[in-house]
Amino acid sequence: MKLGSFFAELKRRNVYKVAVGYAVVGWLLIQVATQVFPFFEIPNWAVRLVVLLIVVGFPIALVVAWAFELTPGGIKRTEEADRVYPGRSRGRAWIYVVISAGLLSAGLFFLGRYTAPNENKIGNVPAKSIAVLPFENLSRDPDNAYFAEGIQDEILTRLAKVADLKVISHTSTQRYKSSPDNLPQIAKELGVANILEGSVQKSQDQVRVNVQLINAATDAHLWADSFDRKLIDIFAVESEIATKVADTLQAKLTGEEQHAISMQPTQNTEAYQLYLKGRYFWNKRTGPDLQKAIDYFKQAIEKDPGYALAYVGLGDSYILLSGFGAARPQDSFPLAEAAAKKALQIDDNLAEAHTTLGFSLCVHHLDFASSIREFERAIALNPNYATAHHWFGDGPLLAVGQFDRAVAEGKRALELDPLSVIITADLGADYLVARRYDEAIEQFHKAIDLDPRFYYAHWNLAEALELKGNMRGALAEYKKAVELDDDPFVLALLGQAYAKLGQRDDALKILAQLPQIGAHRYVPSYSYALLHMALGEKDKAIEWLERSYREGAGLDVIFLKVDPMLDPLQKEPRFQALVAKVFAEKY
Repeated sequence: MKLGSFFAELKRRNVYKVAVGYAVVGWLLIQVATQVFPFFEIPNWAVRLVVLLIVVGFPIALVVAWAFELTPGGIKRTEEADRVYPGRSRGRAWIYVVISAGLLSAGLFFLGRYTAPNENKIGNVPAKSIAVLPFENLSRDPDNAYFAEGIQDEILTRLAKVADLKVISHTSTQRYKSSPDNLPQIAKELGVANILEGSVQKSQDQVRVNVQLINAATDAHLWADSFDRKLIDIFAVESEIATKVADTLQAKLTGEEQHAISMQPTQNTEAYQLYLKGRYFWNKRTGPDLQKAIDYFKQAIEKDPGYALAYVGLGDSYILLSGFGAARPQDSFPLAEAAAKKALQIDDNLAEAHTTLGFSLCVHHLDFASSIREFERAIALNPNYATAHHWFGDGPLLAVGQFDRAVAEGKRALELDPLSVIITADLGADYLVARRYDEAIEQFHKAIDLDPRFYYAHWNLAEALELKGNMRGALAEYKKAVELDDDPFVLALLGQAYAKLGQRDDALKILAQLPQIGAHRYVPSYSYALLHMALGEKDKAIEWLERSYREGAGLDVIFLKVDPMLDPLQKEPRFQALVAKVFAEKY
């Protein structure tokens, strides 16, 4: 058959009409599946099945259109229809069917497009939001609590890689027990619509995991299952649970996200358990506990040198050491950076490793442009990683004066980890550096409400009160902070408050104490700078800041341009020269 004759025959047999009609009706069915199915909570696999059947059915419809005709006598083969009904009229009713179906499908498309954001909310809470509560440890050995916590954290981490989900961070969920009675209240506090709870029972190399996904508003059980597996299969269980949760909540997964959820970070079960112990102590956030965490992460790496997450844990521990007076920054920051880079050599798609490296570039190298790029990469890889948003806002963005963006990142971190006292307080610090003192004071009070003994919030509140001109109120808060923790920096803040209130002898007494404390623990040079500045000794204050720069104390010097506590030095030429060194060709 000639090509021209073939196309003419396609037209004569109505194959063109069937193709157009099938395409329009198929599009209509796809719109119904994607826009209507979610309303009735029909799972995602049903939508995918509809699309697959429509695609597979298209060539079949064309073959049927070629071979058969609809006649007044019913469906007949085309050759027979030509003999019985020669010259039959080919009606135009199909045109009206196509137009009607097209209009209906377009209506459904735009309805879904412009109403989906509202339908995806329950009140002000996204429907695709979830908190993973602590898993109950049913093992006979109470020491296995770290393992139950680790299973919870791994499932949470996998879910957090799905951009279509809002996943609350580990820090905010830890204060709740599994299987609580007041789910609606917990969901409201965390800002989520769904809760995943469960239990873990470990006996030697056998593990049983029970989970249930619950709609907090209705108390409806959306999904539940039990898994009895060998310890070596635990990653597959975590992946299966995360995938099922995402599917039940109708979260859209990209290919990269599906791959990330199914990743098995190590084949070595001993290394995995050591890593879980490391994270268990890292979350306690004290100097001694961070040292324990470092030991466990090192042991995990010895068991599996290719365990990227263990290097991330090691880096995260080193990055925090100096902040808790457990190491000098010039000693701990290079180790944090080396660990982060090693993790990225193994897996360049780890948001956690990019976050650690980004913070290291900021505080260790004072390379703010590169730091910002690393944080942006981390957030692109895992938008639900609260620490990335937290350290991004409270690090390079604040240092270079991008206050609005820093506050926005702080707020996003708090959405993902609403009960984190450190993120709550550091959002206040963002406001403080931006000179938004009233908002800062309000935020620090929120942090104190979460934990009245959190000394960090008290001394930050004191700074905000001092900058507002309320020195008596500031003094009271500095004293509270000193009572709650023996951090020498807080003692120095108290000393500079005494100096500004005219109590010079009290200030000098504290100044004399600092070298004695420095003999057995790290005392930031910034502490001396603040005291000397308050005593009217600007030159000495600048000398100590210069020393801080030489020591690589990035946590102190990155804020030289924006720190309101250093405003009295801003017009000093030596101070401006130091600022130029810190920011030279770095941003």
